[in-house]
Amino acid sequence: GPTEGLGKIIQRFPQKDWEDTPFPQGIELFCQPGGWQLSKERKQPTFFVVVLTDIDSERHYCSCLTFYEAEINLQVRDVHVSVFKGTKEIEGEEESGLIQPAEVFAPKSLVLVSRLDYPEIFRACLGLIYTVYVDSLNVSLETLIANLCSCLVPASGGSQ
Repeated sequence: GPTEGLGKIIQRFPQKDWEDTPFPQGIELFCQPGGWQLSKERKQPTFFVVVLTDIDSERHYCSCLTFYEAEINLQVRDVHVSVFKGTKEIEGEEESGLIQPAEVFAPKSLVLVSRLDYPEIFRACLGLIYTVYVDSLNVSLETLIANLCSCLVPASGGSQ
């Protein structure tokens, strides 16, 4: 079947728009410019920045870290299974023993939206969030993101 899907936002912080910073509508379309495609292998995480301009000509820098997770609960259609002398053939590939579910990897993106243009700082922040998430560390993502949001960033051209 087709391996391309549509992105959807599964979690966001803050959950409601800040008065001076509305959440960019349709941001999920920019996270995967090539489309949301499943992969048969786990790909390395990728990072890029998209600059969105709103109706007031304000720039929003969207730093995006995309990684691939194993998908277990996929709806599989048109899978043909035939039994041949103790081996099983699945879509033209022979396997011995029990039928193993095909491991498929789906993209997931972490996006940090800011009016500030600090791609390396945002890359490090997203890398930290990714590490906590992937390694299942005993830190709540809400607390981690709240701490990151409370950090003071120096003004451009100011002192370090």
